[in-house]
Amino acid sequence: MTAARILSSRSHLIPGRVKVTEWFFEVPKNHSNPGDGTIRLFARSGEKISKPADSSKDKKQLPYLLYLQGGPGFGCGPSFDGMYSTMLDKGYKVLLLDQRGTGMSHTLTADLLRGVGDSRRQVDYLKLFRADSIVKDAEAVREALTADYPAEKKKWSIFGQSFGGFCSVNYLSRFQEGLAEVFTTGGLPPLIKQPDALYEKLCRRMIKRSREYYEKFPEGKWRNRMQKAARYLATNEVRTFSGGKLSPSRLRALGIAFGGHGGFENVHNLLLRMNNDLDTLGGFSRPTINEFDSHGSFDNAIIYALLHEPIYLAHHAANWSAERAIQSFREYDSLDGTNSEPIMFTAEMITKSMFDDFLELSALKETGELLAQTSDWPELYDEEVLAKNEVPVYSVQYYDDVYVDLEYAMETVRKINGCKVFITNSLWHNAIRAKTEEVAKELFAMRDDVLD
Repeated sequence: MTAARILSSRSHLIPGRVKVTEWFFEVPKNHSNPGDGTIRLFARSGEKISKPADSSKDKKQLPYLLYLQGGPGFGCGPSFDGMYSTMLDKGYKVLLLDQRGTGMSHTLTADLLRGVGDSRRQVDYLKLFRADSIVKDAEAVREALTADYPAEKKKWSIFGQSFGGFCSVNYLSRFQEGLAEVFTTGGLPPLIKQPDALYEKLCRRMIKRSREYYEKFPEGKWRNRMQKAARYLATNEVRTFSGGKLSPSRLRALGIAFGGHGGFENVHNLLLRMNNDLDTLGGFSRPTINEFDSHGSFDNAIIYALLHEPIYLAHHAANWSAERAIQSFREYDSLDGTNSEPIMFTAEMITKSMFDDFLELSALKETGELLAQTSDWPELYDEEVLAKNEVPVYSVQYYDDVYVDLEYAMETVRKINGCKVFITNSLWHNAIRAKTEEVAKELFAMRDDVLD
C-alpha cells in the first residue's frame, strides 16, 4: 500500500484544550489501478493539549485512533464533543475521516456522476466506494501520518460505529499489520453474500417495533393520525422545498428513527404537527414540510441509497432485496391509510419509490436499477484471516438493534479470533452518542480488565 500524499494541514485551538488539525490527502481513485487518477480526502484530528511548566520537554507522540462513521454515505461533523471527548481523555489523538464520497472527501452528487459518463460507467465508478476502498484509503492515510513514528508506534486503533464497524472488520481482513486494537459499537457485519434473509428479519423487527410505537400512545390515536397523514399524501402532491416530494412511502420510512434513543418521540412529534396542520390549515405548512424533509433525506447522502444493499454483497445481485422483503409481508399491504389496518413502518430499506421522492436520486434512477442488477461484487471479508486474527477486538452489540441483527453479529463474533463482546438490551443503536458514558465504560472494561 502506497502512503497517501499529504496536501495540507492547518491547526487551531477550540475550547476544552483541544488542538484541531484539518488535513487534506491525495489517494488513488482506484487502489488496484493507481495510474487511473486520484481523489482528495478530508479528515480532522483532535488532541488534548497542555502547557507544562517546562515547555522544553519533548512532546509525546499520542497514539492515533481512527473513527469510522456509520452510514454508508455520511461524513463526520466538526465537533469533538461527546464520544470523541471521551476518546481524547483516554489519551488518543482522534482522527475523523470523511470516507470517500462523503463530507469533503470527493463528495458524490448526481452532477459529479453525470460527469463520469452514462449509467453503466456510473455503476463501475460507484464500485470504488464500498468498504474495501474506504479501508485502503484509511491504511494509506495511516502510513502518511505515522511516517516519522518509531516502528513500535506506527499501528493505530480504529473505532467503527454501525457501518464503520463493517469497515473495521474489512480492515481486520486486509491490513491487520496496521492495527493496534479495534472497537466497534453496533457494527459487527453479517458475513453473508446476499441480504434477502437479513431484510426478512428486519421486516419482522420493524413490524414488532411499529406495534410497540402504536401501543405507546393511548386509544390508538397515533395510528389514526398516521393513517390521516398517509391519506392526504396519497391524494395530494406535496412538494418539498428541496425539490422532492412527500409520499406515503416516505411517511412509513420515518421508522428509521425507531432504532435510536428518542426515535419514538421524534416521529410522534412530527405526526402531531402534521395532523395539527391538517386540522387547522387543510394541508401542511412550510415548517412542517421542512421538518419532514429533514428526516432521512438522501439528497445530501446519495451513497446511502445507491450502495446500501451492496454493502452486503459478494458475487450476487441485490435485485431490490429490501423491497422484495417488504412485499412478502401482508402487514405491509396497508400504505395509503384507506383501511383500518395500521401502517407498519420501515427502517433501513431502500425502495424504488425513493428514486421518485428525492430530487438528487431521481436523476439516478437508471443507475440505481443497474446497481440492483449488478452481481460482480468482490468479497469484503476473509474468514480465514479473521479466524487467525491477533488484533484485540472489543465490541458492544444491542440485543434489539433494528439495524444490525444480533444473531448475525454473534456468528461474526465466533469467526473473529479474540473478539470480546458486550451485549445489552437497555441501549439502542445510537447509544455511543446518546449514552456515551455507559458504552465507553463497557468497551474499556473489556480492554482493561480480565475474566476469571
